Amino acid sequence: MALFNSTLLAATEIHVSISTQPVFHIFGFPITNALITGVIGIILTVAILWYVAGKVKRGTYNRFVGLVQWVFEGLLKQIDGIIPDKKLARKVTPLAVTIFFVVLISYWLSVIPGLESIMWNGVPVLRSLTADLNFTLALAIITLVTVQIYAVKYLGSLGNSQRYFKNPLKDPIGAFEGALELIGEFSRGIALALRLFGNAFAGEVLLIVIAALTSYASVFVLPPFLAFELFIGFIQAYVFFMLCLIFTALAVSHHPSPDHSPADAKKKKALSKA
Repeated sequence: MALFNSTLLAATEIHVSISTQPVFHIFGFPITNALITGVIGIILTVAILWYVAGKVKRGTYNRFVGLVQWVFEGLLKQIDGIIPDKKLARKVTPLAVTIFFVVLISYWLSVIPGLESIMWNGVPVLRSLTADLNFTLALAIITLVTVQIYAVKYLGSLGNSQRYFKNPLKDPIGAFEGALELIGEFSRGIALALRLFGNAFAGEVLLIVIAALTSYASVFVLPPFLAFELFIGFIQAYVFFMLCLIFTALAVSHHPSPDHSPADAKKKKALSKA
């Protein structure tokens, strides 16, 4: 049995590349397989939302329109529940909802059977955009920069900077807390990027390995795993959506912490006695 398994693995060519691969070049700019799939996914996302919006405006509904509208209303309810300021919640809605649908459809494209079987010069033409670390890192940077913009608008430049920088001589504890908050901003971005990339890449590898090992039987073996990956894609899109909202809520709900310096403690004690 062990000999059979080793022979099967040796005969099966499984090529897994962590980095994306260029399919062709335009004026020296590499067009990678993930970029091609990403363009298809974004076009598909815009087309679906455009179609649903047109149907809703005309008052004509079907099951697909009802499903997308139900998902959108659920997302909107989550936004209103996490961000108490309704005006700010409406400003965050376009970014958060767009992230959800783009990540969802881009992730689901990786579940299409045979996605990486279309080859051009030995390179797969299509690869999921969410399995590209460049995309997930860019999406995390966009999210964190947008959160900072909202924080500056809501708290002001000085109020937002006080989240990170305080006088260590007057308030050493507050300065330490600010340093931790600044480190936390970078760690959040790294966690956002690696979480989505890791899950998408692992899902692709899992499907490729199962399809290669089961050969013709993959027609019967793959469907449960495909359904599981569809579920994981929804969870990952929802988690990214929720973290975007939570980071925004944490940024705008910040209140300057009281000064922890001994001098200020004495002043407060003197004022209380007075």
